[in-house]
Amino acid sequence: MAQADDVLKLLKVQFPIIQAPMVGVSTPQLAAAVSEAGGLGSIGIGASTVQQARDMIAATRALTGKPFNVNVFCHRPAVADSEREARWLAHLRPFFAEFGAQPPSGLTEIYKSFVADKPMLDLLLQERPAVVSFHFGLPDVEWIRALQSAGVVTMATATTAAEAAQVEAAGVDIVVAQGAEAGGHRGVFEPERGDMAMGTFALVRVLSRSTRLPIVATGGVMDGEGIAAAMRLGAAAVQLGTAFILSPESCANAAFRAALKSERSHATGITSAISGRPARGLINRMHTEVGGQGAPALPDYPTAYDAGKALTTAAVAKGNTDFAVQWAGQGAPLAREMPAGELVRTLVAEWREA
Repeated sequence: MAQADDVLKLLKVQFPIIQAPMVGVSTPQLAAAVSEAGGLGSIGIGASTVQQARDMIAATRALTGKPFNVNVFCHRPAVADSEREARWLAHLRPFFAEFGAQPPSGLTEIYKSFVADKPMLDLLLQERPAVVSFHFGLPDVEWIRALQSAGVVTMATATTAAEAAQVEAAGVDIVVAQGAEAGGHRGVFEPERGDMAMGTFALVRVLSRSTRLPIVATGGVMDGEGIAAAMRLGAAAVQLGTAFILSPESCANAAFRAALKSERSHATGITSAISGRPARGLINRMHTEVGGQGAPALPDYPTAYDAGKALTTAAVAKGNTDFAVQWAGQGAPLAREMPAGELVRTLVAEWREA
């Protein structure tokens, strides 16, 4: 497809395969391996300080001279609400007590949104990575233009045609169509207004009729057949995340890897209880109990994540992973354990055969 060729030229990559920027799993080693194999590797700096982001970019560049993507979070900055936060901590107290621990005395906004982080923009303008992608929304249009003027290609996630229209109106170069099958955080701009939860293929088809932007399909794509199907429906490229979790270059821990290779991989669900925003992962007690019926209103994202991480830490300290963050998509049972470069080559071979 001419559109696919255009995206390859725009991203300066050999194959229309993007590794998703999974914060907590992606590493410079993973991104570099994918880029070296001809795809577009990604690192996520949404939860990083400026110095941590600088270090990650430098570490990736030390491993590859090929283009890679740097992903930022563009959520609405959290608004402190002491009463809501206190109720949530009281709700969590019995779970902490199982492990002889106390919930935190208070919660904090554990990282900034890119929309309010001018020093991070300045860093990106200095470093000029080949690609910068936005999740949860969009930064100021002037920031997008500044990045593009610095030679940076921009991408943004959309979960609906309305969000894709905003992405196009903002002048972003590429839209990432995130279906409800995708692992990790939903890219919904305004989660308080609900989530249409469109599947990847339906979303790609709708966007193919409503936007002029090149479309990257993400959510449930795990092999060459999936790549071919997404591209037949109008995608110019695909983004895979869960497919790379078992790669040795990812920093997924042993418990996560074991769970992904077990029957648990067949059961994923979306919950906001872990972070304060809807995200898909392997179903555990965070889904079924912490976020179950009768749970109080959540603190804002990422303030709620401060509590979720604390509970996970308390449980893991006692050898329990029932509350662990294990983001994964509905294609999880198809995950393969192989080096990232080999996986890219395998995907390309399967895609061409399909």
